[in-house]
Amino acid sequence: MDLSLSEQQEMLRKMARDFLTTECPKKLVRDMEEDPKGYVPELWRKMAELGWQGLPFPERYGGGDGSFLDLVILLEEMGRALLPSPFFSTVAVCGLTILDAGTESQKKHFLTAIANGDMILTLALAESAGGYDAAEITAQAVKHDGKYALSGTKLFVPDAHVADWILCAARTCKGQDLEEGVTVFMTERAGHGLTCSVMPSLSKEKLCEVVLDHAAVPAESILGHLDQGWPVLHRTLQRAAVAKSVEMVGGAQQVLEMTVNYAKERVQFDKPIGSFQAIQHHCANMAIDVDSSRYLAYLAAWKMSEGQPCETEVAVAKAWASEAYKRISVLGHQVHGAIGFTLDHDMQLYSRRAKAAEVIFGDADFHREALARQLEAQHV
Repeated sequence: MDLSLSEQQEMLRKMARDFLTTECPKKLVRDMEEDPKGYVPELWRKMAELGWQGLPFPERYGGGDGSFLDLVILLEEMGRALLPSPFFSTVAVCGLTILDAGTESQKKHFLTAIANGDMILTLALAESAGGYDAAEITAQAVKHDGKYALSGTKLFVPDAHVADWILCAARTCKGQDLEEGVTVFMTERAGHGLTCSVMPSLSKEKLCEVVLDHAAVPAESILGHLDQGWPVLHRTLQRAAVAKSVEMVGGAQQVLEMTVNYAKERVQFDKPIGSFQAIQHHCANMAIDVDSSRYLAYLAAWKMSEGQPCETEVAVAKAWASEAYKRISVLGHQVHGAIGFTLDHDMQLYSRRAKAAEVIFGDADFHREALARQLEAQHV
């Protein structure tokens, strides 16, 4: 089995790493944690000029005609750099969802704008339960005079405060099967009846509360088909879980490299601490977790990119990466000691992101349950 990247993919990885090393220093990451927007519009524009926002979209929409695997290569480098940007929510989540389920008119309008760097989107799905099951969608959409009025509260919506459009999941009818009756609406953030506020978070990423108070949207704003939005959302969540797993791999790789370099340079008892067996074992365990996470994440990404069934691989990849990134960060802190907990050190930036990434798009337990259901179904 050949897991190597193509020559073009290796060039994409190198170009992305070089660009982000220059354009996204850790000072920028720290500044954006305190900045109201949370990203730099000028950097967003530079990324668009490189073709990043349009990478996975067809050329007819101004895209680069790349694959999902090409996209996750880019996301790994973004995770390594801790890039503060609405790229993940705009491209990996919403853009690909529109490509899946949108009408030709919707694709032409939205994907072209995304590829040009002119539009930011996000997905509003989770509610008070904080989960990713259809049963937890309680926001309502009621039809009146050819329009739908959306009401409900969405939580932990990334980048909603700067988004131009928000993909909102709402219930349009009730039935015995809670996966039926869910519809996805494309809602303007500036529209009447929608308010957005940034929620405090450990990672200091911009997660928002979106309140819908009879927000009016036209019928043509439906993405996909009425009452049949859950299959669209399920595919979106599967893809997002893989993309987040690969992003975590990038962060974990950087933590490993930082820790190994520190162990070589930090001297105690007249020798580098890396010469001590306990430190060596910590670094070895970190390397095992990084490589296993990368293998599982890229296996799921490749199968998804090839259009192969991959629900098992998705569940395994996200369940493993969620806990592995956290383990890697804990060991990194142990090797660094007190210095790694100071705000001036980069180590704490990664450990906070690791904790946040653990739960988004399903934590380890969520995906273990999904894997258990798949195993049960296979043996019926």
